Amino acid sequence: MLYEEKGLFRYENNPIIKPSDYPGADAVFNCGQTMYGDTTILLCAIKMKDGSMPFMHVARSNDGVNFKFDPKPFITQSKLPHIHDLDGWPIDPRITYFPEEDTYYIMRPGNSDAGCVAFLGKTKDFETYEDIDVIALPNNRVPCLFPEKINGMYYRLDRPYVLLDDPHNYYQRGYIWISESPNLIHWGRHRILLKPWAPWNGIKIGPTPPIKTDEGWLEIIHGVSSSCSGQRYSLGAILLDLNDPTKIIGKCNDYLITPDREYEYNGIVPNVIFSCGAIADYKDDRLRVYYGAADTSIGLATGSISEIIAMCKK
Repeated sequence: MLYEEKGLFRYENNPIIKPSDYPGADAVFNCGQTMYGDTTILLCAIKMKDGSMPFMHVARSNDGVNFKFDPKPFITQSKLPHIHDLDGWPIDPRITYFPEEDTYYIMRPGNSDAGCVAFLGKTKDFETYEDIDVIALPNNRVPCLFPEKINGMYYRLDRPYVLLDDPHNYYQRGYIWISESPNLIHWGRHRILLKPWAPWNGIKIGPTPPIKTDEGWLEIIHGVSSSCSGQRYSLGAILLDLNDPTKIIGKCNDYLITPDREYEYNGIVPNVIFSCGAIADYKDDRLRVYYGAADTSIGLATGSISEIIAMCKK
């Protein structure tokens, strides 16, 4: 081990899902995650060896470690006319559950020659899925929702970006933005929430669905650093004010976990730990983070919610 685990700690039998667990898969990675009753749900991005269109498949577990895939894919390329041609790469889903609506909203990027847009869809049971609409113009990746209205409004985090030839150009850096909406479709009051601030995230950062705690909204983010040998994706955390999520009240100056295992170093995209969310086990003060490892497999890391919050407040 070269790099210390500083808040999130790997499950000893990682990776918990490998490409070999799904017949014909070249990669099973970057999963949305939530609880459906007592069942852990992972909405996994699947890339097949035959080069066919990627899709998303539900995997279920009763213990949070041993997963079984449903018989059929859950999200494939959209059939809605205004979405279909924009939906060229269905990956990286973010799941947010709204108890008062008994609905799981799923935000995900859509890639095409028009650029990367953001889609919104929903499900109530992880058996049927409904596309809703395009809710962000190009180029916008990693959109996600807060799990409840705040002061009567829905809130969203995302990471718009500009495509430039020079990866070290200032404007290539990805910032986290925040916006609000009365109906999940029309968004406004866009504000920069957070810029890269530390060596482990100096190139760009990206959000996941926030987790409500007594201390504030706990937000697990990914951060990208760069060197002469390429980029490295790590995970960290920030803390937002419960009543005004545009206010940052804490952030980790160091990563929580960074690539340090063979399955994180080697794969389709090397040196990557990338998460689309986290699951809070409040009774156990435990945070579970299922993450994509090198865009190839899925690992699990856990940590103490209270300790991660304390790290944000230092």
